[in-house]
Amino acid sequence: MGFRGHHQHTLPDEQTQQRCGFRKVAKKVEPKKGVAEEAEQIEILHKKGVAPAPDPPTPHAPTRSFGRLVKPFVFTIGFTGCSFGGAAIWQYESLKSRVQSYFDDVKADWLEKIRPQKQGDLRKQVNQWWNSLSDGQKTVTGIIAANVVVFCCWRVPSLQRSMLKYFTSDPSSKVLCWPMLLSTFSHYSLFHMAANMYVLWSFSSSIVNMMGKEQFMALYLSSGVISTFVSYASKTAMGRFGPSLGASGAIMAVLAAVCTKMPEAKLAIIFLPMYTFTAGNALKAIVALDTAGLILGWRFFDHAAHLGGALFGIWYIVYGHELIWKNREPLVKMWHDFRTKGPGAGGTGPI
Repeated sequence: MGFRGHHQHTLPDEQTQQRCGFRKVAKKVEPKKGVAEEAEQIEILHKKGVAPAPDPPTPHAPTRSFGRLVKPFVFTIGFTGCSFGGAAIWQYESLKSRVQSYFDDVKADWLEKIRPQKQGDLRKQVNQWWNSLSDGQKTVTGIIAANVVVFCCWRVPSLQRSMLKYFTSDPSSKVLCWPMLLSTFSHYSLFHMAANMYVLWSFSSSIVNMMGKEQFMALYLSSGVISTFVSYASKTAMGRFGPSLGASGAIMAVLAAVCTKMPEAKLAIIFLPMYTFTAGNALKAIVALDTAGLILGWRFFDHAAHLGGALFGIWYIVYGHELIWKNREPLVKMWHDFRTKGPGAGGTGPI
C-alpha cells in the first residue's frame, strides 16, 4: 500500500560553503533557503526509496518553535469545518437536482436511439467505460487525475522552486498552511504515486458506499490536512525538519475508516494473493508499525502523518460521524432558506 514519503533535507556540503566564502567579508547566513539548498532538497526527493544519511552538524539548523504551529492549527480546524460544511451543501444540491437529472437522462437515452450509431466511436467507448465504474471509482478518478497533473509538474524544471515551496510540507518553511493541503496531491516518485493511487482505487467503492461521495471527499481532504499537522507537530517536537509529500495520510484515514467499519472483511496483498487476513488485523499491524517507526525515529516514511491519518479515520467512524455529519441539519436548513428565499429563488417548498 502507499505511504506518505518523508525526507529530511540536508544543507549544502562544506565544499559548497567554502566556494561561497571567497569574498572578503563573510556574509551572515540568512534563514531564507538558497538555490543550492532547494536543489539538494529536490535531489533528495529524487532519491526516494533510500533512507537519508544522518544530518551533518550545521550552524543554521531550524530551531524548534511550537508558536509556529498556531497558524497551521487554526488552518486545520477551519479547513476541516469548511470541508464537512461544503460536503453537506453539496449533498443538498445533489438531492435537489436528482429529479432534473432523471429527465435529462431520459432525453439523452431517447436521442441516443434516434441518432445514427458510429462504429468505433471513441466518445461512446469512453462513456461506456465511465458508466461501468462504481460510484466510488468515479469519485476518486478526479483525485487520481489531480495527482497525475502535479506529478507531471514536478518534471518541469522552471516549476521546481514553486513545487518545493507549495507542494511539500515542512514546519521550517515560510509557507505553512496551503502546503498542508497541496502536498496531499504531490508525489515525486512514480512508484510512490502508483502505490498510493492503487490503494485509493481499491478502497474507493467500499468507502463511498459506506459514506456517500460528499462525506468521503470531506473525510479525504480534511484527513490530508490533519495528518500533515500531526507531522508538523512531530517534526517540531523532535527537531527533525524536512519536506514531506504524498497522499498516504489521507489514504490511511480511508483505509482505517473501512477497516474500523468492517473489521472482519478479508484483505490480501497484491503480490501475495494467497495470504489473506482480516481488515481489523491489518489496521492493528499498520498502526503498530507506524508507532514503532515514530518512537524509534525511523525516517524512511513520515510515520507521524500515517498515524495522524489512521487515528483520525478511526475516530471519525467511532465518534466523528455522530458528532459532525449527523448534526449537519442546521447548516443545511440555513442553506435551504438562503436558496429558496434569496434573490432569483426558483421555489419555496422543501426538497
